[in-house]
Amino acid sequence: MNNLSDFPITRKWPAEHPDRIQLYSLPTPNGVKVSIMLEETGLPYEPHLVSFETGDQLSPEFLSLNPNNKVPAIIDPNGPEGKPLPLFESGAILIYLADKSQSFIPQHEAARYETIQWLMFQVGGVGPMLGQLGFFHKFAGREYEDKRPRDRYVAETKRLLGVLDRRLAERAWIMGDEYTISDMAIFPWINILNTFYEASDLVGTANYAHVTRSLDAFLQRPAVVRGLDIPKRPK
Repeated sequence: MNNLSDFPITRKWPAEHPDRIQLYSLPTPNGVKVSIMLEETGLPYEPHLVSFETGDQLSPEFLSLNPNNKVPAIIDPNGPEGKPLPLFESGAILIYLADKSQSFIPQHEAARYETIQWLMFQVGGVGPMLGQLGFFHKFAGREYEDKRPRDRYVAETKRLLGVLDRRLAERAWIMGDEYTISDMAIFPWINILNTFYEASDLVGTANYAHVTRSLDAFLQRPAVVRGLDIPKRPK
């Protein structure tokens, strides 16, 4: 596909600015990773709301871009070699945008891979575990008399928070003084644990002082404030 209009998803979400990165997302922890990154870098983009309430993520148009029916996904009309590049999976998108903008990822090879390591820590651990905790604590899991599934994810969430707290004990951010895509990936999940999932007391978030300190710094960044509300949900 050589033009943005060649992608079926643009039939459901037409591009008003076809020269910009097209973001198809929802303000979930995985979704806002990318909107925050785009706000931090200043790369021109156009957001499109993928509504789970109306099943947008299961539409043929969205599945043509992401067969795994998850947000976020992007199309960069000015990808490698000047050709459009479609991408899904938030971790992959963060690495791509970091490379495209030459920012928020160390240029030194060893530090670059260490940053990706912590990004994968979020993708493989923090996200899935906190997501399951949220399900069993806030949603259908409340109806289960057997609390072992919930308690399993509570224990694992506490373990992961401990890993992060030790990492941040002598660092401002995951990689030290430098704020990177690993922070953008991890802290939206810690934030939702305290807010939407209402699980801060359950896991004792306040006991992890270094995580709390870095989360507070994260939430004060102007790009984060903006990115947490992109794409805007309908009123």
